[in-house]
Amino acid sequence: MMRDKDYILISGLIFGIVAVVHGFRLVTQMTVQLGDWQIPIAASWLGLLIAASLFIWALILLRQR
Repeated sequence: MMRDKDYILISGLIFGIVAVVHGFRLVTQMTVQLGDWQIPIAASWLGLLIAASLFIWALILLRQR
């Protein structure tokens, strides 16, 4: 059975990686296309904000345990 601390660590790492990928897309202005629809760069700003917030929250929770 997974402990709370392990779950927080793993999910925090995943959110950290997602935040880095969004940041990379913003820096390089890389295009992402799904079918005929090109995802706007603004979506990465939102993704970066949400993923980084969840990563920081996981770090705070880890320090409290």
